[in-house]
Amino acid sequence: MLSILIGHLPHLAAAAAALLCARKLLHYFQLESYQFYGLYKTFTRQWKVAVLPTAVLGILAYLLYLAAKAICSDSGLFVKFIVFFVCSLIILALGYVCSKYMQKGKEKKPFVMTARMKRLYIILGIVVLIFCWITPAHILLLPLLVALAAIIALPVEKSINRMYMKDAQRRMNEQPDLIRIGITGSYGKTSVKNILYTILSQKYNVLSTPASFNTPMGLTRVIRERLEPAHQVFLAEMGARHRNDIKELTDFIHPTIGVLTSVGPQHLDTFKSLENIIETKYDLIRSLPTNGFAVFNDDHDICASLYEKTTHFGKAIVGRSDGDIWAEDISVSPTGSSFILCFKNGKRLPCETRLLGAHNISNILLSCAVAKHLGLSDLQIQRGISLLQPVEHRLQLLRSAGGITVIDDAFNSNPAGAKAALNVLREFSGRRIIVTPGMVELGEKESEYNRAFGAQMASCADICVLIGKKHTQPIRDGLISEGFSAGNIYSYSSLSEATAWLRGFMQAGDVVLYENDLPDHYSET
Repeated sequence: MLSILIGHLPHLAAAAAALLCARKLLHYFQLESYQFYGLYKTFTRQWKVAVLPTAVLGILAYLLYLAAKAICSDSGLFVKFIVFFVCSLIILALGYVCSKYMQKGKEKKPFVMTARMKRLYIILGIVVLIFCWITPAHILLLPLLVALAAIIALPVEKSINRMYMKDAQRRMNEQPDLIRIGITGSYGKTSVKNILYTILSQKYNVLSTPASFNTPMGLTRVIRERLEPAHQVFLAEMGARHRNDIKELTDFIHPTIGVLTSVGPQHLDTFKSLENIIETKYDLIRSLPTNGFAVFNDDHDICASLYEKTTHFGKAIVGRSDGDIWAEDISVSPTGSSFILCFKNGKRLPCETRLLGAHNISNILLSCAVAKHLGLSDLQIQRGISLLQPVEHRLQLLRSAGGITVIDDAFNSNPAGAKAALNVLREFSGRRIIVTPGMVELGEKESEYNRAFGAQMASCADICVLIGKKHTQPIRDGLISEGFSAGNIYSYSSLSEATAWLRGFMQAGDVVLYENDLPDHYSET
């Protein structure tokens, strides 16, 4: 019996080494919001980090184990213990080195050991121990073992999620007068949520989801931890990556007011088609009760057509002169915007905001339509607009040392948002520099959209710094196609490399736009 246990020391070491390496793989799973398809795509895209190291580790562990067995074939118990103990230490050391390699570089969004992750780690530990007890070579199956552990944990997690969601619904139902507002769109929803929060707060006690908490469990957490009897309005940002995601959220929240900010090509890698995106976003409007109220942005395209097809309750469209609310005499500058807020009843209100870009005026109009529906006065609306502050990493204007202006739009990027950011950059004088890795999650059309992005960039920037040489090739092609000088295009493997170079390149008067920042599971490094 003792001999058997000694012989399995390398197996235990292999299991421990696998769990050391598993942290990075579980971090990828967390970054993908625990979606299996996203995990598969990440493992495929990041195979040099997610698959290759543990494959090499598994082979080395197995070879060490075979060598130890060969050495001890005719040895006594003491020699066998020493040999297998040393073999185990070497496997552990290799596992430590492998884990450090997999975790190299600074994480932009750090791994969080949540309660869910602790449960998953325990299940993974059991799965890894079973497989590595058979043979240390099973380390090379670690990506598959992570997926297997997640599948085993899924029924438990769904049960826990349902319990939490029911508790959140109970808390909302205890406040029958709570005004529930759902906000969705391919882009702009977080900005509209923040604008709406500021304006509505001039009259109501408002609870808003923080940052981009726009999933069922994100909303559940906000409701359970922050909803109080004094709250009169709940703003629920609703995100989606798959066809029925919005329906799941509306079945949970039951909004009475819906705001559709935009519909366009976003997350095409999971939606697969623009038609699926349209149907998914419109699920918010479908969910509204007969006494509900829907607000649409006039984009002269999809949103406008969805407005026309909506007939069974109150609605408003903003952004056109024959609509409900629009803006006139718009003046956009590097420090903000001013405009006349116009209502279809003939009322005109002069307004000023520190928010950058004409697209933010559209976001303000959407918020004003909701505010007017909820009875805010003209003065309350004007004051709310004047108090608006730029959101971190969303066209946030920063002044840095040495007379350099930074426009931080690094949160994310999409075709409409990228174009809006370029229009803001165009308003500045001085040498204009853009730093970008381009856009992701656009499916088969990703290269096409990035090439168009490069073509648009050519007339707005003087210097282009591209992050990720392979992924940004379409951007480079778009720039060159518009006659942009190849000598003014610089490519770097990572943002840290580009930043180090920029420190010696920038000079007083420069304006630098940081457009998008790829998360860890998209980085080429």
